[in-house]
Amino acid sequence: MGSPAQQSQPAGPRGGRPAAGREVRGRLPWMLVVPALAGLAFLVLPLAGLLIRAPWPTLLERLAEPHVLEALRLSLVCATIATVACLLLGVPLAWLLARVEFPGRRVVRALVTVPLVLPPVVGGVALLLVLGRRGLVGQWLEAAFGVTLPFTSAGVIVAEAFVAMPFLVISVEGALRGADQRFEEAAATLGASRWTVFRRVTLPMVMPGVVAGAVLCWARALGEFGATITFAGNFPGTTRTMPLAVYLALETEPEAAIVLSLVLLAVSVVILASLRDRWVNSP
Repeated sequence: MGSPAQQSQPAGPRGGRPAAGREVRGRLPWMLVVPALAGLAFLVLPLAGLLIRAPWPTLLERLAEPHVLEALRLSLVCATIATVACLLLGVPLAWLLARVEFPGRRVVRALVTVPLVLPPVVGGVALLLVLGRRGLVGQWLEAAFGVTLPFTSAGVIVAEAFVAMPFLVISVEGALRGADQRFEEAAATLGASRWTVFRRVTLPMVMPGVVAGAVLCWARALGEFGATITFAGNFPGTTRTMPLAVYLALETEPEAAIVLSLVLLAVSVVILASLRDRWVNSP
């Protein structure tokens, strides 16, 4: 005799348990379908409008314009360097949050995720107060090393890393928490140090999470606007990245803004396609 809970379960086609993952058949409820279609239209129509209004006959010509190529080059270089910096700092931080018990870990984790919900402009103001020429750290950097970060390409990298690093940390920490620690424990019992365990065992296991986090981090850095314009300004060839170029072109040359937006849209589609196995096909 099975338990009452087991006896109360509906039987399958031949009296057994119901098949796992079996779809519920029947008439679709319009109270769910209508809002779902409205939400889909809300998300898709603006993108369709961008594609419809794009100046396709002169697209390649506009993409080859010097100021477009300059903004694209600066965006790619700064986003890549910011991602490398996030990897160097974010992966150890994610390991610390996932593997080490210490007082205030929840507070640290909350502080790490603050840039996700913080308005980017506020983040730029915070960076100015800390790293500006009169900031808490910035004045010391200028006095000791002659280094000034605001309104420079280095400032763009700092602003992008500030807003993008939480994406990497969250992804890597999730991968670390989902990894089987028995392999790490086995390596430790064989005499491997914690650094060797991390380098030879842990990092290869969580590499898909690191790659996914790095891709998200790079995409977020590429699209950063608020913190960049607040902390680094909008100077051609120095701090004017693609989002800033879109904003400026929208006021003077809307077709150029559409072309620049198409580039960022194409990058977003490529990012989504590269992560489809991790997101779309995940259970």
